[in-house]
Amino acid sequence: MAAEKVILAGFGGQGVMSMGQLLTYAGMIENKNVSWLPSYGPEMRGGTANCAVIVSDTPVGSPIITNDATAAIVMNLPSLVKFEGNLINGGNLLINSSLITQKAEREDVKTYYIPANEIAGEIGNSRVANIVMLGAYLELTKVVTVDSVIEALKKVFGPDKQHLVPLNKEALERGAAAVK
Repeated sequence: MAAEKVILAGFGGQGVMSMGQLLTYAGMIENKNVSWLPSYGPEMRGGTANCAVIVSDTPVGSPIITNDATAAIVMNLPSLVKFEGNLINGGNLLINSSLITQKAEREDVKTYYIPANEIAGEIGNSRVANIVMLGAYLELTKVVTVDSVIEALKKVFGPDKQHLVPLNKEALERGAAAVK
């Protein structure tokens, strides 16, 4: 595996940072080299919040992703507008089509429209739309295993919220099914 460089973006409250942390923790579980670079500040409450995650078999030289992202997961329109241009030719662009009706402008990337909010609603919890998107990304890239993400979820949730693991596992599976 070459380095996967993914930008995860949306508005504050969509679980973008959590999605990035889970991917990073899963990479650590698999003994891969990882970095997670969040963008905090005024964006946290309703603006474009984002993080950059790198998962690699070799050491990560810099956590900054500029115009060399292999993937972008965008949860809202401002994120699509801001980060579509950061993808490499042939990169994966995952768009939450529940909230973004605009089509991607680039034709040199692989674009996937995933109705993450609808899928999350179908499984009973609108708060797992981010996990649906993560499941789609994992299916496309195989950068880490779903089992590693589940292990990361258990660590992040702690013992008090273990009952949420099955819901999140279903969200990962439904996201994967959306891009098969």
